[in-house]
Amino acid sequence: MVSVILPAAGRGKRMKAGINKVFLELLSEPILCHTLRAFAALPEVQELIVVTGRDEVEPLRCLLADRTVLGPAEASKSIKVVEGGSERQYSVWNGLKASSEESDVVLVHDAARPLVSRATIEAVIEAARQYGAAIAAVPEKNTVKVVEDGIVTATPDRAKLWAVQTPQGFSRSLLVAANEKAEADGFLGTDDASLVERYGAKVHVVMDSYENIKVTTPEDLVVAEALLQKRQECKECKD
Repeated sequence: MVSVILPAAGRGKRMKAGINKVFLELLSEPILCHTLRAFAALPEVQELIVVTGRDEVEPLRCLLADRTVLGPAEASKSIKVVEGGSERQYSVWNGLKASSEESDVVLVHDAARPLVSRATIEAVIEAARQYGAAIAAVPEKNTVKVVEDGIVTATPDRAKLWAVQTPQGFSRSLLVAANEKAEADGFLGTDDASLVERYGAKVHVVMDSYENIKVTTPEDLVVAEALLQKRQECKECKD
């Protein structure tokens, strides 16, 4: 059994939309619905946990109570909405504590990444089962500079740099232990994998697609809709 935690508590200031960006629409449907469908389509995913801000818990529960907005694949899934924390890490921890102890693997995925592919999800699940921890990522295409006080201090070898995306997948027991240690030590990581790395586990990388973008700015919304439209047209051609 696989549980999926979807952090959706960000305020989306860069989107400048005045509402949580997961409520914004792509092809006439909320971003969150596209993201949920991507995971619910897999039979082994039996639990979906959306973590959001206090004021949005009830609106999201009302939205997701109408299963017609999600589709038939979600009908048999457990879908929970829980309140997040002041940081993404604390929100994921709240979602993890609400997840079923029967799950062997827990995936954490940005709710604002609606373009994740089934192949990526399946690959992360498989790697998490085999190794205990896995992340979706792509090789960095740009030259990256280390800058201090406006001055370049180093240029890392691009061949060793990967842009980390989601989902990130872990054995549930490992992720719980890593979060417990981080909480006890007052450590705040940059992502879930950083907690697991700090705990001492090796995190394996799964090659992802550059299309798995996070919708953060108005420009991202335009790109995401174009990519979704292209996928829909390709699917219709195959059908």
